[in-house]
Amino acid sequence: MRFLIDRCAGTLIADWLRTEGHDVVESRERGPDPGDRVLLEWAVQESRILITIDTDFGQLVFLERHSHSGLIRLPDVSSTERVAIIKDLLARFQKELEARAIITVRGGKIRISSAL
Repeated sequence: MRFLIDRCAGTLIADWLRTEGHDVVESRERGPDPGDRVLLEWAVQESRILITIDTDFGQLVFLERHSHSGLIRLPDVSSTERVAIIKDLLARFQKELEARAIITVRGGKIRISSAL
C-alpha cells in the first residue's frame, strides 16, 4: 500500500510501514508544512492513504468534501501506541483502506466511514 505520513504522526509509523514493504512518503521530507489542503492534494495525486493525528482533516473531508485517497486519523493516540494500532488496522481493515475508507481511532474506538 501507499502512504503519506503527516509530520505530526511521527517517523515511527513511516519506519515500520517501510519495513513491512509499503511505499511511504513523509511530508517532512518535502520541506516545511504545506498545510492540510496541500497534503490531501498530494495524497490524491499519488494515490496514498494519509495518516495523521490532526483533527482538521475531518472538517476538510466530511464538511468541505475535499477529495482523498483514504485517511487514517489517530487524534487521541499516543506516539507509543501508533505503530501497534496501524498494524492492527492494516490486518483488520485492508480492504476498506484499499477502497479509500476513512478510519478514525479515538478513545479506544475505531470508526470507519466509507469514501465520499
